[in-house]
Amino acid sequence: MPFSHTHSLRLRLDRGALVLVLAFLGQSPVTAQTRQQWRDSLDRLRAEIAARPAYSADLHLRKAAVNIELKQWNYAVDECATVLERDPGNLSALFLRAYASKAQRHYSDAYRDYAQILNRVPLHFEARLCLAQVCQLMERDVEAMDHLNCLVETHPDSATAYVARASLERQLHQYDAALFDWNQALRLSPGNVDYAVSRVDVLLSLHRYRDARKQLEALERMGVARGALREWYDKLKR
Repeated sequence: MPFSHTHSLRLRLDRGALVLVLAFLGQSPVTAQTRQQWRDSLDRLRAEIAARPAYSADLHLRKAAVNIELKQWNYAVDECATVLERDPGNLSALFLRAYASKAQRHYSDAYRDYAQILNRVPLHFEARLCLAQVCQLMERDVEAMDHLNCLVETHPDSATAYVARASLERQLHQYDAALFDWNQALRLSPGNVDYAVSRVDVLLSLHRYRDARKQLEALERMGVARGALREWYDKLKR
C-alpha cells in the first residue's frame, strides 16, 4: 500500500477512532480475531440478549460493535437505534451508528450523529475527526477544514490532528501548509515512517528535491528498505 494515499490515510484515522470506542465497550479489536471468532461472539451476544429479561444497553452496544466488525451495517444501526430509543443521548450508540452509516455512504445520517455528539461534548476528539472526514466525503471541504483547525487548536499535542489536516491540505494542493503539519506530526511522533514518507511526497510537490532526498536517505538509515522507497526516488530523477 503506498504510504501517501489519502484514502488509505482516512481509513487508518477512522479505524483508529473506532478502536477507541470498542475498547471503551470492553471489546478487543486490536487482537487479530478471525471472522468465525467474531461470528461466535455474535452468537453468544444474541443468546445473552434473548435470555436476559431486562434491557441492557451494554449488550446491544457490544452486539453493534461485533456487527460492525462483520460489516453488518444495517444490524449495527438497528442495535444502536434500540439503545437510542431509551437513551437518545448515548454517545457510544451515536458514534457506532454514525460509523455504520458512513460505511453505507449515508453521509447525512453520519453527519447528524457526529454533530449531535459534538453538541453535547464539543471537545470529543474522535467525533470531530470523523465529522471532518464525512464533510470531505460530502465535498464540504471548507467545513472539514474548520473542524480540523479546531481539532489542532484543542489538541495541539496530537499527531493525529496534524496528520488529518495535512491530508486535506495535500488534497487541496496547499503544500506549504501540509508541510508544516507533517513537520508537526513528525515532531510529536519522530519514528513514524508513514508520516516521513508523506512529508517526502509534499517536498516533491514543492520541488524541494534536495530536502526530499535527505528525508529518503534518513528513512533508509531508520531501516526502511530502498526498494520500498523506489517510487519516490524515481520521482527525483524526473
